[in-house]
Amino acid sequence: MRHIVSILLENEPGALSRVVGLFSARGYNIETLTVAPTEDKSLSRMTIVTKGSDDVIEQITKHLNRLIEVVKVVDLIETPYIERELMLIKIRAVGKDREEIKRMADIFRGRIIDVTEKTYTIELTGDASKLDAFIEAVDSASILETVRTGSSGIARGERVLRV
Repeated sequence: MRHIVSILLENEPGALSRVVGLFSARGYNIETLTVAPTEDKSLSRMTIVTKGSDDVIEQITKHLNRLIEVVKVVDLIETPYIERELMLIKIRAVGKDREEIKRMADIFRGRIIDVTEKTYTIELTGDASKLDAFIEAVDSASILETVRTGSSGIARGERVLRV
C-alpha cells in the first residue's frame, strides 16, 4: 500500500541524511522525497512517499520518532489529504506539432514557460497519475527531458502538522 509520510524536523546539517539512512538501513524504499524549510526557519518539512503494509509504516514511524532531529511524524493517508507534484517537461515542437502540443498543455492545465523555435517547456502540477497521463498522451519520441519534484502533501481542513 502507498503511504505519504510527512515529517517535521529540525533544519540542521545531517538531518536529511539520518532520515534517509534509517530507510536504507532497514531496506525500505523511498519512491519520492521532498524537503524544504517551513514558515519557521528552524524547521523543515519532509514528505516521503513509500510503499508498505500498515505494520511496516508503523515501524518506520516509530524509528523516525526516535531520531533526535524529528519533531513530528504523520502518515497523511490516515485522513483526507491533498497531494501535488510539479513536472517540467521539454518537448520537441516543430511545424504542425506546435499547435497540438499547445492544445495538450491546455487540456492538462499546464503552462508553457519557455519557447524556442524547436521546443516548448511545459510546467504541470497535479497528482502523479495526472502527470503520468500527460506523458502517455504526448508522443514519447518528442519528449526531450522530464524533471519531477516528487509528491508534497498536506492534510485537508483544520488538521495541521506543527510543534
